[in-house]
Amino acid sequence: MTAELTVLALAAILQTAQIIIAGVSASKDVGQEWLAGPRDSKPDFSQRTARLRRAVDNHFQGLIFFTIGVVLIVSSNQSSGFTALCAWIYLLARIVYVPAYVLGWVPGRTIIWGVGFAATMLMILASLV
Repeated sequence: MTAELTVLALAAILQTAQIIIAGVSASKDVGQEWLAGPRDSKPDFSQRTARLRRAVDNHFQGLIFFTIGVVLIVSSNQSSGFTALCAWIYLLARIVYVPAYVLGWVPGRTIIWGVGFAATMLMILASLV
């Protein structure tokens, strides 16, 4: 397996962990009944839970682009040290992004997001070379 595919698998595990952590936090805020129900109304979440949920959504958005980059690199057999480094930078940025978002690091959260997004775009651009 290429480094890029390994990182993609780890990014999926990170996303799963984020969903679980946000779910546990939401459960503490609103209880299991709301979580198990149809969610017709939006409850008032704590600031921490709201940030955890937004971090999950943000990672879904970033993961789409990262997956595109990995598919392009792997399917065109263009995996290289550079693209592997980009993949690892993306994952590291996503790992650090979660506490940065939850703790409200300004402007750190945006800088961390930018590093991960840039690494992803560089992978995509590398596939075009």
